[in-house]
Amino acid sequence: MTIREIAEWLGGDIVGSTLEGQPEINRVAKIEEAIPGSLTFLANPKYEKYLGTTNATAVLVSRKLDLNKIKGRDSVVLICVDDPYVAFLHVLKRLTPSIDPFFPGIHATAVVSSKAALGKNVSIGAYAVIGENAIVGSNTKIGEGCIIGMQSKIGADCILYPNVVVYHQCILGNNDILHSGVVIGSDGFGFAPKPDGTYEKIPQLGIVVIEDDVEIGANTTVDRAVMGDTHIHRGVKIDNLVQIAHNVVIGEDTVIAAQTGISGSTKIGKHCMIGGQVGLTGHIEIADSTIIMAQSGVHDNIKEPGKSYLGTPVDEARKAQRAYIAIKMLPDMLREFTSLKKKVDDLEQRLAGKQ
Repeated sequence: MTIREIAEWLGGDIVGSTLEGQPEINRVAKIEEAIPGSLTFLANPKYEKYLGTTNATAVLVSRKLDLNKIKGRDSVVLICVDDPYVAFLHVLKRLTPSIDPFFPGIHATAVVSSKAALGKNVSIGAYAVIGENAIVGSNTKIGEGCIIGMQSKIGADCILYPNVVVYHQCILGNNDILHSGVVIGSDGFGFAPKPDGTYEKIPQLGIVVIEDDVEIGANTTVDRAVMGDTHIHRGVKIDNLVQIAHNVVIGEDTVIAAQTGISGSTKIGKHCMIGGQVGLTGHIEIADSTIIMAQSGVHDNIKEPGKSYLGTPVDEARKAQRAYIAIKMLPDMLREFTSLKKKVDDLEQRLAGKQ
């Protein structure tokens, strides 16, 4: 595509070098790694220093950017848009050829129960297993080695990458994406202590329900409920290596970063953002639009929506940050306190000698 075609397609305004010859864009790249023929973008202010040195042919920038403060920008064409990052993603999808890794149709080595129901244009890869009375919706793609348990239901237009396991009776909605190694519906961690010090396994009789437009990262596990269901609502995005325990409920459009662990029966509201390595204890509720920063530990309910939290145990982010600053000052404060105490002791001894 030419620069002008891209600008018109995105509804952007062209600023900068001459457009004689309608320069073509044939690749996308990071701003610091771009070469001639590349389109890049500037969304983070800390990368503004590259705008004067990049070898890119064109850069997507925000309409709000003060171009007069950018030195050396005359060497590159700028396309001003409302959101350069989102615009870049649109161009990335259009210019980068996509590879479809899925087998068209049903591979000869796949095992599909005669009692399973498949929609139109379903793809099932090598050595995948579709269990008895399972349902797979139209246009869904199931990769190599996947296992869909008996009486499970997979909606339409889903993508299950290789080696995904969906246990019996679990339900996926439409347009869901599960990356390799995801396990849906394994037993929750439930064991009752016995008088002799051993444990009795608590039956895990419920299911997992995942609504539409959910994406789950590689090697994440979602446990089935003891009773009822573990429920992930529409639009939730979950990173790699996340553990979601039995009977957890996650509200719409919540995002959860890698290595987070959510204990049983916890309820997380809508539009929450949970950072990496966050731990949430069981049987608590998190209000809508809550932000929990990385490596935080949540041990109690968060009742007020729209606030940010940090630390272990968590506190409101600003308060926690002030506490961390104070902790860093403690060694200096201790030395100062020790010095002052010594001076006071010396002064008291001198005064006592004069008496």
